[in-house]
Amino acid sequence: MSNVRPESMERITTEALAQAFIAEQVAAVKAQVGDKKVLLALSGGVDSSVVAALLIKAIGKNLVCVHVNHGLLRKGEPEQVIEVFRNQMDANLVYVDAVDRFLDKLAGVAEPEKKRKIIGAEFIRVFEEEARKQDGIEFLAQGTIYPDILESGPVKAHHNVGGLPEDLKFELVEPLKFLFKDEVRVVGKALGLPDNMVFRQPFPGPGLGVRCLGAITRDRLEAVRESDAILREEFAKNGLEGKVWQYFTVIPDFKSVGVKDGKRSFEWPVILRAVNTKDAMTATVEDVPFALLQHITARITAEVKGVNRVLFDLTPKPTGTIEWE
Repeated sequence: MSNVRPESMERITTEALAQAFIAEQVAAVKAQVGDKKVLLALSGGVDSSVVAALLIKAIGKNLVCVHVNHGLLRKGEPEQVIEVFRNQMDANLVYVDAVDRFLDKLAGVAEPEKKRKIIGAEFIRVFEEEARKQDGIEFLAQGTIYPDILESGPVKAHHNVGGLPEDLKFELVEPLKFLFKDEVRVVGKALGLPDNMVFRQPFPGPGLGVRCLGAITRDRLEAVRESDAILREEFAKNGLEGKVWQYFTVIPDFKSVGVKDGKRSFEWPVILRAVNTKDAMTATVEDVPFALLQHITARITAEVKGVNRVLFDLTPKPTGTIEWE
């Protein structure tokens, strides 16, 4: 099959076009899969969630979704995956609690690329183990979208499941492979997925593992998760959700002197990052109102354990990158 987007394919910009695309892909998936089973690594990100919703519509319980909680997701994300897919869509969902397994592997590892490799390799191992527990799986679904093909070739190479052993011999199912990200979101809305899943901001594959700088510790990882949740909540309350391309918190592996409750403290700083971009090659810093920054600072220092400072990253890309690791 050609990996060039068909010239005749109309841009999906409306729900009517999205529904036509869904109907077409449901028929295509049924023709490809028949009554066989399909396996999908469901992260809860935009691409995998839209693929899951589309395949549930096409083949129902013959889609086996595997959600691996590696402990590096944002606050509430594993719970949302279970609520949306198992409880609302009645998906055949396998939930794997691998938090201890991942964090034990990452203990003491400070080098960013080594952390990424450990997370990716361990994900493949966990997913392979779950795949081998299933009977009758002949297909592997992936959230490949058109930019992935342009950048990585026909297989979504940066998807961890792309490294599964060849003896599993899965045939790929990639119903979104000719769509751009904005089109995927329109399709997700048409499939009934919640806005906070469809319009989720970009999130790195290693998750919070690259925002807990240096060697990951459980207490600092939890501080990243809690401070990130506060930032996202306040941006949503103040009209910045959807306006700012990406925003998150980072906690470095060092402490500074502060004062809490009239006593000397020695705790971590939290760094806030909020940027806008069109292509992620360059990025500008969002002009966040100072009063809002003060409010977020007050909440984080009061509510997040182990934190006594909040900093705002003013660096555009270049010279900085969007993420810190």
